[in-house]
Amino acid sequence: MIRNRWMTVAACAGLAAALSGCAVLATPDPVQLYRFGGASAFAGTGATSACPDVHVAMRRVDFPEAARGDRMLAVTGTEAAYIKGARWVSPAETLFEEALRNAFADGGACTVLSSGPMARNGLLLSVDVRRFEAAYAAPGAVPDANIVVLLRLVRPGDRSILAEDRISVSESAGANRQSAIVAAFDRATAEASRQIVLWTDQQGSQATRD
Repeated sequence: MIRNRWMTVAACAGLAAALSGCAVLATPDPVQLYRFGGASAFAGTGATSACPDVHVAMRRVDFPEAARGDRMLAVTGTEAAYIKGARWVSPAETLFEEALRNAFADGGACTVLSSGPMARNGLLLSVDVRRFEAAYAAPGAVPDANIVVLLRLVRPGDRSILAEDRISVSESAGANRQSAIVAAFDRATAEASRQIVLWTDQQGSQATRD
């Protein structure tokens, strides 16, 4: 009876050790969190021309499904994957929209980005991000942070499209490292935001004069 009890204890101890080993093997790899959007789109610049205020309401920024969320999308030719061990601190579409709103606040010479009800003569800005990815020419090559955005400015009253355009930005990472890729996304986001603000200023001012 005592012998059977010790056999049971030994079996349990062996099972516990096996389960413990499995738990160690199943521990997920560590993930480094990153953010972008900290680079100023208008560093060292300011509004230099007088123009009428253009009141614009911006729709929620749209992202392609593969680039949404907190994973970093990488593309090599027709193949796509997510960069292992790296995540954004917030969904990429949220970080991009925050950076864009900050750019309007910092550098919009004409545009007043509405945070409340749309003004009676206000305009509606649609920002459709079609590409937000680290693009590799070949496996292991130095990638580029590529951003492609479709813009549309609409007069809500009659739903007329006042202007449409496509903005493409590409920034080399300089090295195939996570930190370098994140820095490239930061620069690309700042440049895309700068171009979107300037385009909205120009097209909105033209619409106001027409």
